[in-house]
Amino acid sequence: MQYKRLGHSDLEISRIGFGCMSLKAGNADTQQLLQQAVEAGINFFDTADLYEKGLNEERVGEALRPFRNMIILATKVGNQWREDGSGWDWNPRKEYILAAVDKSLARLKTDYIDLYQLHGGTIEDRADETIEAFEILKDQGKIRYYGISSIRPNVIRTYLQKSHITSVMMQYSLLDRRPEEEMLNLLKESGVGVLVRGTVAGGLLIDKEPVNYLQHSAETVKKAAAAMREVSTNGRHPVQSSICYALMHQAVTSAVVGIRTREQLEEALATIESPSLNEDEFRHLQSVVPLIRYQEHR
Repeated sequence: MQYKRLGHSDLEISRIGFGCMSLKAGNADTQQLLQQAVEAGINFFDTADLYEKGLNEERVGEALRPFRNMIILATKVGNQWREDGSGWDWNPRKEYILAAVDKSLARLKTDYIDLYQLHGGTIEDRADETIEAFEILKDQGKIRYYGISSIRPNVIRTYLQKSHITSVMMQYSLLDRRPEEEMLNLLKESGVGVLVRGTVAGGLLIDKEPVNYLQHSAETVKKAAAAMREVSTNGRHPVQSSICYALMHQAVTSAVVGIRTREQLEEALATIESPSLNEDEFRHLQSVVPLIRYQEHR
């Protein structure tokens, strides 16, 4: 496994992170799967209090408890489930964050969270209040670092200007090149680590039937998948090529891959052993899929 420091923190995280959202209830192999990931060198595990109304945190916390001193545990806050369970509401308020962290700590069976992330964000939020909550939690020792999960340029800029965020998690793939327009370079210059998700575009870059995706037509999606197959040589599967694409930019610290089976774990791990994309392959992929501009939240 390869490791890279996350932003200005002292967290050395695996280039392949384990996205725990895909882990489902009733899967008896979850504990074994997470253990195998640790044994293979993955040390970054990402969940959220939103997933399965906290049950995901419970499952991850129980499975990883024997390895707590070997791993970097990340979770998210900001989406508050309604009491009737009918859905959730956005809540980045200080009081909510300070209360929610204790529930996450209990579910994760730990007394500290390595990376606590705001699970979204809007420009209308009282960012100063949210940042104050994170800073309080750092002072209390309940979290080591904090970041945000957002692709919105105006939200990211706000936190870069006002806070000490360590990381930004964002969707990034050949079919979603929006971060390339400005944010990746800005975050690199700011010394903030980037965690990318959605690197296979929900399977559209691998084997799913082409459909319209973001501002791309199904025909463009089809061409993107074909191009990904074209560059998948020397034993590199399109899964690995897709992840390699997202890891190419120097701003990117880790690709957080959604994993729920042993096969998916092995496919993700094989990225590290696979040859990286060369410059010609990278440019060829970019030539097939146009760069789209994030229209809102500028």
